[in-house]
Amino acid sequence: MASSTFDIPRTQRAAQVCAYGKPLVINPSYPVPSPESLAPNECLVKLETAGVCQSDLHARDGDWEGLRPPLHLVCGHEGVGRVVAIGAGTQDSSVLIGDRVGLKFMARTCLRCELCRKGNEASCQSSQVHGFTVDGTFAEYAVSYVDYVTPIPDGLSSAAATPILCAGLTVYKGLKQCNATAGEWIAIPGAGGGLGHLAIQYAVNLGLRVVAIDTGDSKRDLCLSLGAEKWIDFRESIDLVQDVIEATDGGAHAALVAAGGAAPYEQALYYLRPAGTLVAVGLGSGTAAMKAPITVFVIKALKIVGSVLGNRQDVIEALDMAARGKVVTHYTTRRLEDLDSVLHELEQGKITGRVVIEF
Repeated sequence: MASSTFDIPRTQRAAQVCAYGKPLVINPSYPVPSPESLAPNECLVKLETAGVCQSDLHARDGDWEGLRPPLHLVCGHEGVGRVVAIGAGTQDSSVLIGDRVGLKFMARTCLRCELCRKGNEASCQSSQVHGFTVDGTFAEYAVSYVDYVTPIPDGLSSAAATPILCAGLTVYKGLKQCNATAGEWIAIPGAGGGLGHLAIQYAVNLGLRVVAIDTGDSKRDLCLSLGAEKWIDFRESIDLVQDVIEATDGGAHAALVAAGGAAPYEQALYYLRPAGTLVAVGLGSGTAAMKAPITVFVIKALKIVGSVLGNRQDVIEALDMAARGKVVTHYTTRRLEDLDSVLHELEQGKITGRVVIEF
């Protein structure tokens, strides 16, 4: 269905990965797919915002084995915009031209395999991934799929909704698997970042008590303002494991690791209480590896859960909590032309909360 409401240009600004490990290149005349080129069930979205995530660094550097974007692909994997065209032949579309929708890390899954049927869509072997296998959201227009874009609730701004589509969805799903109940302690390494600051709020809304682990005054102030009861600066701590054990009167019942690298994972194994659960959501480079004696897992009866994103129902729930004011994204807005400096700041750990690109 060609749009009769929106004037769609032929070219746009888009940020492409043109050499691994090098700054993304802003192409001022990247082609905009025409409505006539859309396949059935595809939709063209005019983006208003796009979030900047740690995963975008890995896309730029091509350091995730098995998920290295081809050169010249448009990066970015979370964004909000308006549907401006829908492919001819689309049947029973759940969205209409003009609807405001969110694009997620998963551009599409098959929705037919065993994993999809059981709600494990993020593990679908036929999935398409924005910014890694198909063009992503660091552009003024993006192609997605009518059965996989997510309607954005009224009353929630596009900028505020954007971080929920990846960061919020990831930690919300992880918390649903942490096995902790109301009144119990959860430790969150990386608490002041894009994922972590949302994890604090979702955890508090689930009745959990939060120990926030990160570094820097701005991140401390943010974490405590969002409901964390305890704060531990990992750069200032002499014995982080002991500090967590003391802060939680015997150890955390769960840990949601929203930081990359091996150290936060290894530390969690030692400060968790017996029968505790470690939920892994933070991704480091492709070479990061956690090392610990097998006896730690066995004697403490620990559970380790890998959690990657969430399904279409999870993101609706996560957005609903934000729309009702239970979760508030802490973000700053920048321009697409600032993307390289934003990624550099993110790499240096200087970003508190999330950065959202506005078009």
